[in-house]
Amino acid sequence: MDRRTDSLGSPCVASWSLLVWTGLLVVTVTVAVAWGQVSIPLETTARLLWCVLFELPIDAHERSQATIVYLIRLPRVLAAAVVGASLAVAGAAMQGLFRNPLADAGLIGVSSGGALAGALAISCGLATGATFALPLATFAGALTTAFGVYLVATQQGRTALSQLLLVGIAVNTLFGSLTTLVLSLTHYEISRQLLFWLMGGLDGRSWSHLQMMLPFALAGFLPVLCFARDLNVLTLGEETATTLGMQVETVKRCLLVFSALLAGAAVAVSGTIGFVGLVIPHVMRLLVGPNHRTLLPNAALGGAVFLVWCDLLARTLVVSEELRLGIITACVGAPLFLHLLLRQDRAQRNPR
Repeated sequence: MDRRTDSLGSPCVASWSLLVWTGLLVVTVTVAVAWGQVSIPLETTARLLWCVLFELPIDAHERSQATIVYLIRLPRVLAAAVVGASLAVAGAAMQGLFRNPLADAGLIGVSSGGALAGALAISCGLATGATFALPLATFAGALTTAFGVYLVATQQGRTALSQLLLVGIAVNTLFGSLTTLVLSLTHYEISRQLLFWLMGGLDGRSWSHLQMMLPFALAGFLPVLCFARDLNVLTLGEETATTLGMQVETVKRCLLVFSALLAGAAVAVSGTIGFVGLVIPHVMRLLVGPNHRTLLPNAALGGAVFLVWCDLLARTLVVSEELRLGIITACVGAPLFLHLLLRQDRAQRNPR
């Protein structure tokens, strides 16, 4: 077997993985729609989803359940899937761009930049006046942060990951403080809404939220897929990529723009949710290999499945109240992140 083909992962394994994760996503969505404060049998849920999908008539005795499925749970579950997919693909793109599994939109400050811009839009009342004001604001904040961190961390045409992460930590701290300042200067009711939004959550999400986010998510996801080959070439190193004719800096800028678009779209709907873009791409890379042509779609499906389950735990783990989604993802992602840090440190100390 050719070493390069083997290092990128088997196409057969990747194809089966896509089918498996697609099936898992369908099952996960069905279970998440069925479970809640008012549980609906899985068979009834599947039949109602089928009727909704193909616009079939619904029995009179199931109309109340259909209302719960269609108006309350389904848009929230689909929003969780799109947010999870967006964060996972953005994380996978950044990890490929910087050639390190520890790179992530949250770690380098992109998510905090989008959150600050979103907080400003909400506190100023812009988010209530126009449908696309919030996603546009979060995208602008995420994009500005991404390029700012990139420019500061780049010296003599090279971007060192250690420098990038240090700059990202500083930016996260700064923007976190500025967001707190916005909260302290905002009216109590609005600041309370902002606080819950910043903690991450999908409570109360409807079809309008999904419609607001979906165009931005697709506008980021589809171009990133087109850059899959470039991401594969970048794994060989920037010098090698340049000798192969790639416009490395142009590719970097484009990937930063589309990754920021994905992260900004996710933040607009769910608030700040950490570790999804770090955990899911790393797990998928272990399962299907580093070939971004298969890694990116698998990461999208895995991120969707992961966040739907996390959101289900957030709203069902405690009966009396709903937990914040960001807490659930942090409890899962933080231990794995520490494991990755220790693993990388051991690899650097004991190179083979």
